[in-house]
Formats: sequence, structure tokens, C-alpha cells
Amino acid sequence: MEILKVASSSNPNSVAGAIAGAIETDGIVEAHTIGAGAVNQTVKAIAIARRLLDGGEENLNVITGFIDLEIEGEEKTGIKFVINLTRE
Repeated sequence: MEILKVASSSNPNSVAGAIAGAIETDGIVEAHTIGAGAVNQTVKAIAIARRLLDGGEENLNVITGFIDLEIEGEEKTGIKFVINLTRE
């Protein structure tokens, strides 16, 4: 499973392309974020990726949760998004 690190400065269209590519390859992808801006960009990217992957009977399923990450030797709490395809 591919893990994407999304920042507040990330381009939602680029992240959406990465999500769509990972979904097509592995069927699942995980996005890690820290901060409100990064969460915002991730949610936008998921909405765009849903449109890119529009296959009719399949839809994106997103499960969110907290994750502890180490950034520059400091422990931070972030939000992870586990994204996969489901059949309706």
C-alpha cells in the first residue's frame, strides 16, 4: 500500500492523480496529514480523485483515523485517510 504525505501546500489535482494511480495499481492508498490545511487539501483531492475514477458501479470508500508521526525527532499527531474502491 502506498502512503502519500499531504501538506497544506500540496496541489489537490496532483494529489488526486496520485490517489487515482495508487488505487488503480494497488486498490488502496493511505494519505497522512498534519494540520487543518493539509486535511483540507486531502479532502479536495479525494473529491477530485472520485471524479477521475468514476467507473459507474464503484465508489471511493474513505476511513479516517489518528496516527502518531515523528517529524524531525518530534512526535506529532496527524490524521490518516485510508482510501479504497468499493462496489455500490
